[in-house]
Amino acid sequence: MHRRRLTEFGRGLLVGRVLALGWSAAAAAEASGVSRATVYKWLRRFREEGPLGLADRSSRPHTIHQTSAEAVALIKELRQARKLGPHRLSGLVGVARSTCYAVLRREGLQRLDWLDRPTGLVIRRYERERPGELVHVDVKKLARIPAGGGHRVLGRVDGPVHTGMGYEFVHGAVDDHSRMAYAEIHPDEKAATCGAFLARAGSFFAAHGIQIERVLTDNAFAYRHGRAVRASLQALGARHLFTRPYRPQTNGKVERFNRTLLEEWAYVQPYLSNEERSALLPDWLHRYNHHRSHTALAGQPPVTRVNNLSGNYS
Repeated sequence: MHRRRLTEFGRGLLVGRVLALGWSAAAAAEASGVSRATVYKWLRRFREEGPLGLADRSSRPHTIHQTSAEAVALIKELRQARKLGPHRLSGLVGVARSTCYAVLRREGLQRLDWLDRPTGLVIRRYERERPGELVHVDVKKLARIPAGGGHRVLGRVDGPVHTGMGYEFVHGAVDDHSRMAYAEIHPDEKAATCGAFLARAGSFFAAHGIQIERVLTDNAFAYRHGRAVRASLQALGARHLFTRPYRPQTNGKVERFNRTLLEEWAYVQPYLSNEERSALLPDWLHRYNHHRSHTALAGQPPVTRVNNLSGNYS
C-alpha cells in the first residue's frame, strides 16, 4: 500500500512556508522530505484552487480504455485453442501483456493446469470433505531397465534399441482429500493383481485412520469385470465408481500423482538396473506423504490431513 508523504495539513504548511514566510522551494522541500517538483505541484494547485486544491483526490484515472469485446473473445479463443501465454497473446491480439493477463484472470483462464487439454474448457475442480471419501486408483506402465542402464545412461545410439525386458506396472492409489498415496510395482495389471493391490491399499490407508468409502478407477477390463477387484471392494465396504469414457481428467488426482512419480522417482536420475529403481520407491513414497509440500494443501504434506499421523509403512 502506498503511503503519501504529506497529509493535507503538511501540504498547507509547505505552501505557507513558501508564500507567507518566503522560503525557497528547495528549503521547503528539504524540510518536508519531498522533492522540489512536489513543492511546485502543491503551489500550483493552491494558486489555481485555493485551500481546496490541497485536499486528497481520487487516484482513479480520468478516462478508462476498456478492452474491446472482440479482443477479449480473441484472447479467450487463442488461450483455449492454442494454450498461449500473455506474451504471445499480446503480439497476436495487439494489446498489452498486462491486459492479456488481466483478461485471463477475469475469465478464470490464468492457469493452464486448470484447462482440459483436448477441449480447452476450465475443469470443474473439487475436493472431498474427509479422508477416505474417495480414493483414486490407476496403473502406470514403465519400461524395465536392463543391467548396466538403459538409454538414459548409455544414450540412444550406443544403448540397445530393444532390450526385450518388457514392462512393469506401478499401481497407485491417492486419497482425494489428503493426497495420501500408496503404490506398488507389479509385472502385470490383471484383475487378480489389481484386486490384491486394492486390499493392501485398504490396509495402508486404514493404518493412517482412513476408511475407504469409494474407489474411482478407469474403465480397464480388470476393473470393470474383474471378480478379484469386486471381492476386494466388497471386503473394504467401498463403492466402485468409474471415470467417464475418454475423460482421464476425471481421475485427475492420481493422474497428477503419476506425473510427479515419473518426474521425482522414475526419471529423476539414471538408474543402472531395474532393481535399483524399484528399491527407491518406498523411500520416495514416504517422502511424498510425510515431507513433500503440496500447493493444494497450502504447502503441507499429505500426512497433516489424515486422522492417524503416525501410520506405518509396511
